[in-house]
Amino acid sequence: MSRPAALSRSSLALDNLRAVVILIVLAFHSALAYVEWSPATSSGFDDPPYGWRAFPIVDSHRWFGFDLFCAWQDVYLMSLMFLLSGLFVWPSLMRKGNRAFVRDRLLRLGVPFAFGVVFLIPIAVYPAYRVTGADPSLSAYWQHYLALPFWPNGQLWFLWQLLALNFLVVGLHSIAPNALKALGRWSAAAGKRPRRYFAALTAASALAYVPLALAFTPWAWSDSGLLAVQFSRPLLYAVYFFAGLGIGVEGIDCGLTAVDGALARRWALWLAAALASLLLWMGLTSLTMNGPAPIGIDIAADLSFVLACAAGSLFLIAASLRFAAKRSRILASLSATAYSLYLVHYDFVVWLQYALLASTLFAVIKGAIVFAGTLVLSWITTLAVQRIPFGARLIGATPRALATPKSRSRSPAGLYARLRQFVSQ
Repeated sequence: MSRPAALSRSSLALDNLRAVVILIVLAFHSALAYVEWSPATSSGFDDPPYGWRAFPIVDSHRWFGFDLFCAWQDVYLMSLMFLLSGLFVWPSLMRKGNRAFVRDRLLRLGVPFAFGVVFLIPIAVYPAYRVTGADPSLSAYWQHYLALPFWPNGQLWFLWQLLALNFLVVGLHSIAPNALKALGRWSAAAGKRPRRYFAALTAASALAYVPLALAFTPWAWSDSGLLAVQFSRPLLYAVYFFAGLGIGVEGIDCGLTAVDGALARRWALWLAAALASLLLWMGLTSLTMNGPAPIGIDIAADLSFVLACAAGSLFLIAASLRFAAKRSRILASLSATAYSLYLVHYDFVVWLQYALLASTLFAVIKGAIVFAGTLVLSWITTLAVQRIPFGARLIGATPRALATPKSRSRSPAGLYARLRQFVSQ
C-alpha cells in the first residue's frame, strides 16, 4: 500500500502501533493451542458448543505464561483494533463522499470477508476436523462442514462487524452530520485530560457491555447463520470504533493522540492501571468460572473487564506515542501489510499447530515456531498475492508487476533476498 512521503509524529506512532498490534494478533493465535486453560482434549467437530472455534488445535504441551498473555490480549486487543480502525474513517468519508465511501468499504471489507469465509476458513478449519474425525478425507470433511448450523468465520468476523459500523457512520452522517462533528469536538477537548476520557470511555463501555454479558455470559458465540458474533461484545466494539472516529474528526495530532500530550507523558501510569485492572478482572472472573456465581460477583467481574479493556487500550496508545514516534523500516513494512497478514495468517497458525502435535518440544518452543512460521509464510503470501491484480485489490494493495528475467528484485532470487533482508532487520 502506498504511503505518504512524510507522516506526522502522531501518524508515525499510530502507524507503528498498527504493526505491533498485528504481531500481537499473530502471537495470540499462535499461543492458543498451548494455554493451560484450554480443554483437555479437542471437542468433536459436530458437537455443540463447537469448542474448536476458539481452540482449533489442543496440544498436550501447555505453559501458564501463555494463559496470562492470551487473557490480557482477549480483554483489550479487539477493542483497540476497532478504535484504530475508526481513526481515519472521518477523513476518508470527507474526501470520498457517502456513495464512494460505501463502495470503497464494500470492496475493502465485504469482498475479502466473502472470499475468506468461502475459501480461507474451510482450509484453516480442516485440521480441527482431522483431529477427531473418523474419516479424515476431504469429501467427509466437506459433508460435516456443510452440515454445521453456522458458517465458520474464523478471525474474519472482525471484517463484517467493521463493515456494519462503517455503514452506520454513513447513515448518521446523512441524517445528523453535526452529531459526528460534536463527537469530534468533545473527543479533542476530553483527550487533553486522559483521566476524564478514560472515565467516559469506561462508562460508555459498561453500558454497552455489562447488560449483554449478564444476559448471554461473556463467552457465548452465535451458533447459527453466516455472521459470527460474540453476544456480549458488539456494542462494546461500537463504543471503541466511535471513540476512534471521534479522535479522527479533529485530527490525530491533537488531544488524546498528540505525541507531546498528557497521555503519552503519563504512559507509566497507564501501564500500572492496565496491570492492576487486569489482575482485578482475573481475580473476579475466577470466582465465576466454577458454576453460577452471585449476581453481584458477575457484575463486578464484568465491570472490571471494561476497566481493564480501557486501561489496556490507552496504555498501548500511550506507549506508542512515547516510544514509537520514529520511522522504522520493519514496523513500516508490517504496518503496510497488516491487513493482508490478518486475512491469511489463521490458515498458517492452525496448520503449523497441527503439524507440531506429535512433537515433544516444550510449549514455549512450539508457540515460538508457530509464530515465526506464521509471520514469514503470511508475509511471503502477501508478496505473492500483490502480484496478482485481483489479489492486490482484495487486500487493498497496489498491484505489482509479475517477475521478469530483467528484474532481479522481482525474480524468485530477488524475493528470497528481500525475505532475508526482512528477517535480518
